[in-house]
Amino acid sequence: MQTQVSNATEYRNVSLSLLNESTTNPRRTFEERALQELAESIRTQGVLSPLLVRPVTENGFEIIAGARRYRAAQMAEVPTVPVRIINLSDAEAVEMSIVENLQRKDVHPMEEAQGFRALLDLEEPKYSIEQISARVGKNPAFIAARLKLTDLVPSAVEAFYADTIGVGHALLLAKLPADQQEAALKACFKESYTNGTSKPTRILLPVRSLQFWVESNVLLMLKDAPFNKRDEHLVAIAGSCADCAKRTGHNKLLFSDDLGRHGDQCTDPSCYSAKLQAHVAKTIAAKPELVQISTTYGQQKEGSPVLPRNKYTAIRDDKPKSNHEAKRPDFKICKYTTDAIITEGSDVGTIHKVCANPSCPVHHPKQKADRDDQRWKAEQEKQRREQAIANTTGLRVLSAIGAAVPVRLLKRDLLFILERLVFVMEENRVEMLAKQHGIRQKRDDGGIKKAFAAYLRRADEGTLSRTLVESGILLAASRGGPSDVLKDAAVVYKIDTNAITSKVRQEFAAKDKAKKTPQPAKKVAKKAA
Repeated sequence: MQTQVSNATEYRNVSLSLLNESTTNPRRTFEERALQELAESIRTQGVLSPLLVRPVTENGFEIIAGARRYRAAQMAEVPTVPVRIINLSDAEAVEMSIVENLQRKDVHPMEEAQGFRALLDLEEPKYSIEQISARVGKNPAFIAARLKLTDLVPSAVEAFYADTIGVGHALLLAKLPADQQEAALKACFKESYTNGTSKPTRILLPVRSLQFWVESNVLLMLKDAPFNKRDEHLVAIAGSCADCAKRTGHNKLLFSDDLGRHGDQCTDPSCYSAKLQAHVAKTIAAKPELVQISTTYGQQKEGSPVLPRNKYTAIRDDKPKSNHEAKRPDFKICKYTTDAIITEGSDVGTIHKVCANPSCPVHHPKQKADRDDQRWKAEQEKQRREQAIANTTGLRVLSAIGAAVPVRLLKRDLLFILERLVFVMEENRVEMLAKQHGIRQKRDDGGIKKAFAAYLRRADEGTLSRTLVESGILLAASRGGPSDVLKDAAVVYKIDTNAITSKVRQEFAAKDKAKKTPQPAKKVAKKAA
């Protein structure tokens, strides 16, 4: 068959054996079911829309647009298909293939991205984002976002093609450096145990959840950075932040919304951290007298020059809002006040005024007299003791009420109600209930609720009746007014709460007396000669 084209455009029927798919076609995914439906349509009606091809050899054509129709025609086993033959250069073929595919609704965003990237990578003619935008009828921000998808790591591309993540998730992931994308991809999902299954089910979270994770774990506000963003020599390999491509302000088309909400941000936490540490080292080298402090509480390692939070008082630089606030030590300056740099915790690299002298009368005043301290401790001990008496009395009253409950309902009814009550009760309430019945949770029991449910299934009707009333009282008490609930229940079951309270107080008094009574010294056995 002659393949020579006499005119610029020519229509004819061509054998399928003379057609070859283009290697530059952005479409990579073909849904099998849709191809089957199209093949069935071709068997009955033929190919209604001609394929766009260009001659590449004496005996063959390259498909510019129509790879899906070509594959369906092969499945339908038709001998020829109608084509439109046109002479195109490589650049024109790529461009026309992309434009034609963009007009179809089922094209995947990754295929769009790869098509735009193929245009941008052409040696001749050269394309810019703005030129591609004008050619395909999409705004430049759309083109920039699609191009960014080609920076996705393989695992993210695979999840995107499999529809495990959506286009919103993919666009957010693509904005991050490759070493951050794997962690961000995991943050797209949460694991849920449903229907009693032992294996978790992965649930895709909304795009806003991923956005929050990225803002909390990756993006860093450059305006808050304590180091000089234009210093090219702070970390030589990183260069200046002003010229860094990983800065959101470097690509305004891609990060236009983020810039409006948050300003310029760094997308590489490891580089930011390296510059932060270099800034701290440079500052300390220039001012060795600076005190190094941490914003976290706790003991530092032996020999560490960094002061923990409980070893200094930070002086606030803002003005007090009231006379009462002005009397606070953190608003006052003393003769020991000095400059300090934060080297651990939050706000690393920033300079603050602190007082680190433990004998400073302004920031570390002496405590009140021992008499006042003892009085305060005695008051605290009294409150603790009264609370313990109230708790013990409440449990005794609850136990007495439970003992007064008669057996009426059948065991199956009682068990049915109790299992549902225990399910909705808070765990600490279930622990109190279990303690009443002498149940102690074991590590391998699977939780106190499970252990208590097993106990209930073995209990008799009397125990279940008692537990039902106790559960109702505890559940009502958890909603407010526990003493009133106990008092009302005691009246119903004719429980003498005064007698119980008196007995509990006597027991506590006996314990206190036993603590104060000196114990006889132990006899030391004489050693045998």
